[in-house]
Amino acid sequence: MIASLTGTVQHVTLDRVVVDVGGVGYLVHATPGTLAGMRVGEQAQVATSMVVREDSMTLYGFADADERDVFEIVQTVSGVGPRLALAMLAVYPPEGLRRAVAAEDTAALTRVPGIGKKGAQRILLELGDRLGPPSGVVEPVPDGGPGSAGMPVGDAGTGKVVEALTGLGWPDKAAQDAVAKVLAEAGADAVAPADVATTLRAALRVLGGAARG
Repeated sequence: MIASLTGTVQHVTLDRVVVDVGGVGYLVHATPGTLAGMRVGEQAQVATSMVVREDSMTLYGFADADERDVFEIVQTVSGVGPRLALAMLAVYPPEGLRRAVAAEDTAALTRVPGIGKKGAQRILLELGDRLGPPSGVVEPVPDGGPGSAGMPVGDAGTGKVVEALTGLGWPDKAAQDAVAKVLAEAGADAVAPADVATTLRAALRVLGGAARG
C-alpha cells in the first residue's frame, strides 16, 4: 500500500492533485482544505490511503496521518464509502468529527451531504469511541466569504466552488444558492481565484446550517 507521497505538484483542482514522484504522476483525491495550499511546480507531501476495488485503485490524500486514520475508520460504518468519508472531512477536521461523535450530535453529522438523520444515528452507534476522545482546539469554519477588498473577481472562481460542492454531493441548485449567499454577504459579484478555498468553506457552513433546519 502507498502510505504517503512526496513530490512535485503537476496539476491541482479543488478535489484532486497530480503529484509527480520520480517521473510518475499520481492522481490523488483530497478535500479542498488539504489542496488549498498546493501550487503547481512546488513540493507537496500527503499522507495517503489506497482504496482497491475490482476495477480500480484510487488514492486519497490527507494533510496528516491523523486525517487519514479517521478517513479509514469512518469507512468501517455500514453505508459509508470513501466518497462520503472524504465529504465528512471536507466539512469537519478530525477533531470536529471526534467532538460530534463524542457528543452524539446527529445534527452536526447531517451537515455533511449524503448523511441524513438515520445515517447519522447509525454512524454514532457503529463508531462508538473508535475515533478516540476529542482533544485540543477545533478551528471554526470562517463566517466570511471571499477575502480582502480590492482583489480581482472572476466567474471561473465561482464555477470552481460550485463544482467542488456538487462533487461533495450537494445538488447543483443548492450549491449555487449557497455561493450566491456567501457572495451577497461579502458584497462581491464573483469569487476571486485566490479566495476559492475560503469561499468554499463559507458555502459549506451555509449548506450545513440549511441541513440542520
